[in-house]
Amino acid sequence: MAIDTIKRGIDFLFGQTNAQQIKRLRRLVEEINALENGVSSLSDEELRRKGEEFRARAADGETREELRPEVFAVVREVAKRTVGMRPFDVQIMGAIVLDERKIAEMQTGEGKTLVATLPAVLNALYGKVHVVTVNDYLARRDREWMGPIYEFLGFSVGLLQEDLEIDARKAAYAADITYGTNNQFGFDYLRDHMVISVEQKVQGSLDYAIIDEIDNILIDEARTPLIISGSTEETVDKYRKFARLARTFKKDVDFEIDEEARRITLTDTGIAKAERALSIDNLYAPEETDTLHHLETALRALHLFKKERDYIVKDGRVMIVDEFTGRLMPDRRYSDGLHQALEAKEGMTVQRESQTLATITLQHYFQLYKGICGMTGTAKTEEEEFKQIYGLPVVVIPTNKPLIREAKPDVIFRTERAKFEAIAEEIEKLHKIGRPVLVGTNSIEKSEYLSKLLKKRGLPHNVLNAKYHEKEAEIIKDAGQRGAITVATNMAGRGTDIKLGEGVAELGGLHVIGCQRHESRRIYNQLLGRAGRQGDPGSSQFYLSLEDDLLRIFGGDKIGALMDRLGMEEGQAIEHELLSKSIRRAQKRVEGRNFEIRKRLLDYDLVLAKQREAIYALRDRLLLPPRDEMENLSPDDLDEYLNELFNEVAADIISSYVDPSRPRDEWKLSGLARELAAFGRISEADLDAKDVDELKEAVVTHFQKALARQKQKLGKQFPLIARYLILRTIDEAWLAHLYTLDDLKEGIGWTAYAGTDPLVAFKRESYVLFQEMLSRAADKIVRSLLSPRLTAPEKNVQSAPAQNVQYVHAGSSSTSSTAQQKPRKKPAVKVKKIGRNDPCPCGSGKKYKNCCGKNA
Repeated sequence: MAIDTIKRGIDFLFGQTNAQQIKRLRRLVEEINALENGVSSLSDEELRRKGEEFRARAADGETREELRPEVFAVVREVAKRTVGMRPFDVQIMGAIVLDERKIAEMQTGEGKTLVATLPAVLNALYGKVHVVTVNDYLARRDREWMGPIYEFLGFSVGLLQEDLEIDARKAAYAADITYGTNNQFGFDYLRDHMVISVEQKVQGSLDYAIIDEIDNILIDEARTPLIISGSTEETVDKYRKFARLARTFKKDVDFEIDEEARRITLTDTGIAKAERALSIDNLYAPEETDTLHHLETALRALHLFKKERDYIVKDGRVMIVDEFTGRLMPDRRYSDGLHQALEAKEGMTVQRESQTLATITLQHYFQLYKGICGMTGTAKTEEEEFKQIYGLPVVVIPTNKPLIREAKPDVIFRTERAKFEAIAEEIEKLHKIGRPVLVGTNSIEKSEYLSKLLKKRGLPHNVLNAKYHEKEAEIIKDAGQRGAITVATNMAGRGTDIKLGEGVAELGGLHVIGCQRHESRRIYNQLLGRAGRQGDPGSSQFYLSLEDDLLRIFGGDKIGALMDRLGMEEGQAIEHELLSKSIRRAQKRVEGRNFEIRKRLLDYDLVLAKQREAIYALRDRLLLPPRDEMENLSPDDLDEYLNELFNEVAADIISSYVDPSRPRDEWKLSGLARELAAFGRISEADLDAKDVDELKEAVVTHFQKALARQKQKLGKQFPLIARYLILRTIDEAWLAHLYTLDDLKEGIGWTAYAGTDPLVAFKRESYVLFQEMLSRAADKIVRSLLSPRLTAPEKNVQSAPAQNVQYVHAGSSSTSSTAQQKPRKKPAVKVKKIGRNDPCPCGSGKKYKNCCGKNA
């Protein structure tokens, strides 16, 4: 309490309280309102010309802050004339907050879609604007709905959808303002860094993003990275084997479940049982890492992932159900073998596992933009995270009309059965007087259970869950009509609009019933926001039981003890301040834990991000030019890069044969000459040098002569072939590196037992691996490019070979697959021990002790 008081005092002194922010915003809105009469007197043609005028003024150096009042006044007038909506003052406030690169928390029904148009137009004068939504339907709806405003002022508008081809994607990104989903933008970024030609890239610059439902995108989905993966040749039989084995394991005997952390731990009994069943000596031996992983994954699939809650089986496939929205995600797959384990559990065809080709978290992707902002109805509870990770403060915008929704206290029952009976009884009572009811459940299973209870009572109702998502818009449209009963999963919480039918307001408006508190306060706030929109009456109440996950895992014992003291029967409900405190405490605990998970994910991703950006910058430097510029391709940048490689590889090769601390007559120049003979004729006499620097010059000169011969042999095709070969070598090395990092991340946690911070260990180890990867790639490029056997390819190298790729939002993750060629093999995880004198496995042709093993 004292800390909160001090914080409020500091906020007051530095002008950061929400009330002070609103006071400042009102002054800015008054400036815009003062221009309204003048702007409204303009003809359509004069108003249209304002777009060109603003572009010219921005090009002449006028700042956003200077242009903002007039631009916003013009956009408001255009909105009134084109789409029949005039933004309210509070919507203008929200627009200013977005332009200031902050988060505007606006209640459901306050018109956030319209708010985005004002900063979108202003920022389109200075760069590309991306408007980010949570699904394709909303992106399409918002683009079609708001498009006339932009087009009236001469701005082009693009739309990204899942099935767009490359030319259509390019056109969408070429527009001034582009609507699309977070996944579409993120995957396009990754795909753009897998191409070999400039003309295959689609996205362009990342200038400014307006993120709708920003808490959903940057918090709920931030725990799971976007992954582009390729199929492997690994056998799928092992998943069936471990699924059978998992069924023989008994809870609390062979393994224990930590429901809070969603983790399974084998007991000594379980370990011994697994070793007997699998005929292995030690389940925790390094060579059995995969075995342990598959067993634990099979147990997680069996005991932690529930059918009809986390996934459903439909059309012969396991389909994920989004835990936040309740929507089906048919094109996504869980990563790390979990989806295959679920397929084996359900007796379905097991699809092959995949290997990471490219990955990025949404957290890091959106930090690549020069400016981001966002809107949502629920952000204040996560303000600390938004500030820490994204530097985004939250401003709570007042509603246009006073909020008169009645929030009734939670009621709690001993059992889930008693809770649902009470809900059915309450629905029947409200239905008799004609009030519409929207019931929010947390799973398909619960929505269908309640539906059965309502059918027994003869109550007509609609069910909205992932099985019936095609009818969503139609069902929700009628949810506010007299006597309507709608049972929905969390999917009704976002992007939907419920309007009250005639006479419903007089009855008290829409009543929202929640069947369970979600672990995040924002999710249940979204459900509450379906009632009481734009000054409409409405009410809400949550029904809970001691068997609900949140209470059972996080403190239901105390409430159960209270019920015992009060002598309460099963069907009786309790309303008590202790209940509210316990729930708030449980939610804060879960939110805090989830924040730490997201922050840790970002910490690991930032390590990878630096390496990824270095690789992507190198790729961009060497991409093939468009076809019409091929003739004018300058060799200068390529020659500069190759000269860097020659110096690096020369130093590496020399270090294998020459010890600078030893006398010159002990240098192994004959061995060095033999190795360099692969690039053309050379003798020991050609390597006559006083010191290592002179020797390095001689080796680089040898490389340069070999390069000149290649250029002469391949002629004008050389720059094209060289760039293609370099890009492919870098991609192969990066792919293998990602695979190695996956393994490293999986095992790095064990360093904690040695008293080392796993993150510090990961930073150190991944840096060493990255340097080794770059060194191997450089060596391979030089050897391939200078090889006398290098010839011009028969087909055009500018067309990148397609890959069998999947687009995965991992962890609780996803995958949309587009198979286009044979799957590529996964790099081997386990290799036999390499002898000091064995050929190095990196392919250099050197002995292991003189190559990757020289520091081992």
